[in-house]
Amino acid sequence: YYAGQAEGMTEAGPRGPWVCISPWNFPLAIFTGQIAAALATGNAVLAKPAEQTPLIAARAVALLHEAGVPRTALQLLPGDGHIGAALTSDPRIAGVAFTGSTETAQIIRRAMADNMAPGTPLIAETGGLNAMIVDSTALPEQAVRDILASSFQSAGQRCSALRILYLQEDVAERFE
Repeated sequence: YYAGQAEGMTEAGPRGPWVCISPWNFPLAIFTGQIAAALATGNAVLAKPAEQTPLIAARAVALLHEAGVPRTALQLLPGDGHIGAALTSDPRIAGVAFTGSTETAQIIRRAMADNMAPGTPLIAETGGLNAMIVDSTALPEQAVRDILASSFQSAGQRCSALRILYLQEDVAERFE
């Protein structure tokens, strides 16, 4: 996907080194997605996985190196929040991709504002208030199945988990 998107980009070239900080709950998918996006646009990457997931991150980086990504273009920096704080405060960084809590994203934003060039991009995915609307056309059995799956799959520890449920008034009684 990212390679295809990068092929169509004509106006912007590489920005410089990017920091990619990924979460614990999708330790491979988000980690490699952030890295692929930065690499596809010609940037070097300093990859900092969640402190709980360094082994899968190390294996992913090893596979990327084996596949031909130069070690000078991709470095793994495992560790706790102190590593992330140092990386997101370094004026040599050209951009940050972060997936995690809103609180941490705000800390990163402040550190970047204090230390990096104006306009340095921060791509922060911090979850949301995902809603589901159940109207009169919904089959109650299917709606209940989907409500439970969206709310509690992965113990609710995913940014796409259902947080708000709207039931059309004339069908609400069927869900009590």
